[in-house]
Amino acid sequence: MDTFALYLLLFIGSFLAAAVSGAAGFGGALLLLPLLTKTLGTTLAVPILTIAQLIGNLARAALGYKEIKWKPVILFTLGAVPMSIVGALSFIAVPKDLITRGIGFVIVLFVTLKYFNILRLETNNCIMFIGGGIVGLISGLVGSAGPIGAALFLSLNLSPISYIASEAVTATAMHIAKTFIYQKYLGIGLKGLEIGLFLGVAMISGTWAGKKVIDKLPKEKFVKFVGVLLVVVGLQMIIMGS
Repeated sequence: MDTFALYLLLFIGSFLAAAVSGAAGFGGALLLLPLLTKTLGTTLAVPILTIAQLIGNLARAALGYKEIKWKPVILFTLGAVPMSIVGALSFIAVPKDLITRGIGFVIVLFVTLKYFNILRLETNNCIMFIGGGIVGLISGLVGSAGPIGAALFLSLNLSPISYIASEAVTATAMHIAKTFIYQKYLGIGLKGLEIGLFLGVAMISGTWAGKKVIDKLPKEKFVKFVGVLLVVVGLQMIIMGS
């Protein structure tokens, strides 16, 4: 594949992935990671995805910054950032397929229990802090744990824009920490940074498109949409392991 075709493919993939994230608050990384793995290789895929997600999440946070709920964001981030560093440092050694399938199972189980009112998650300060730590660790290990963080923020009953912008702030903080670790220990290099920034531009455009969708979607339908997407992503993780 020549350079132009590669960049065009990556741009289209990043735009579509960010449109999903912009509408649901998560899912873009899990959709984009297989494409990056096949075109750039596993070692570069996760670090480059992290750079692209950093830019994409900054855009999502900026588009809804007035409705960010700072208390749960801060609690979540306090747990997430240190553990994302631990996860990033462990990135090379851990069997990622096994972890990914386990995450997918937990996501599907969580949504099923919530749908049948078996699980009634009363989100408090402790749960947000511990949940942030779990999400940060997994994000550092496999590139993204967005659906788990999304499930926690969804349980706060926020408006769609508030939910997406608040979750995006926590993701931005994790991606900044992970980028430093990946650059130091994996040596992403200027080429990797260039590709990551290029994908980030595509993600800004996709994020804007996704926001246009949620602006017109009632809260009840939005929650159902996110729940369905969680199950789809969870099943994809279980089956594909990536």
